[in-house]
Amino acid sequence: MTTAQAFFVDRIGVDPADGMKLTDWLLAPTQILASLTGGVVLHDPLDLLTTRRRALAWYPDDIWRYVLAAGWLRVSQEEPCVGRTGGRGDDLGSRMLVARVARDLVRIGFLLERRWAPYGKWLTAAFAQLTLADQIGEHLHHALRATRWREREAALCAAASHLAAATNRLGLAEPVDPAPRRFHSRDIHVLGGERLTRALTDAISDPPLLTLLTRLGHRPDGPLGHLPGAIDQATDSVEILTQPIRRRDYAPALGLRA
Repeated sequence: MTTAQAFFVDRIGVDPADGMKLTDWLLAPTQILASLTGGVVLHDPLDLLTTRRRALAWYPDDIWRYVLAAGWLRVSQEEPCVGRTGGRGDDLGSRMLVARVARDLVRIGFLLERRWAPYGKWLTAAFAQLTLADQIGEHLHHALRATRWREREAALCAAASHLAAATNRLGLAEPVDPAPRRFHSRDIHVLGGERLTRALTDAISDPPLLTLLTRLGHRPDGPLGHLPGAIDQATDSVEILTQPIRRRDYAPALGLRA
């Protein structure tokens, strides 16, 4: 037996009925938010659960922009390495990197459809229920099954391109050309996910978030900075993601002052 307040505080460290601040949102793993907001409520005459679940329905728009920007930055950091490893004969390395980028693209799919992503066991099962899964699932399957790195690269670019177009359709930022391109002067093709990171961060106007971006070294007309995003973008440690106290200890790694 417990109270609604204690139930939510035990899982995310705060009572959402009192409002969610920037730090609260960024320290709340999506797998926890999914468990708190999903499922059927059979009896809630005082709206004790409903009020709290409604408060956790989705990010405020500027936090949504920031988390999406961080997701695209993760993609941009590793997407060229699929070809860079494959081109030098490191087939295992290329395959492992495809899997990493594919996972990040799947998580971006959840963000685009305003759905909290569950943890690894259920991630792809829940992803299959998204509207976007019909468009990019085939490309991700091809990327993971391909025996040649060029095929992996092309399939991964196709999946990323669909997600970039979907990001544009949200209207959260100025649209970005979703077509893949060469990675600098190399014979490697990528989406260039950092372009979406730039567009999304340029659209942020929330003062606390702008302060956070500055603290992370981000400049509107300069470097993108170090943008770790939400906690489950910065770490996948079970010990951290499942313990509110340990998540608070991790706040400085996100640029937060908990």
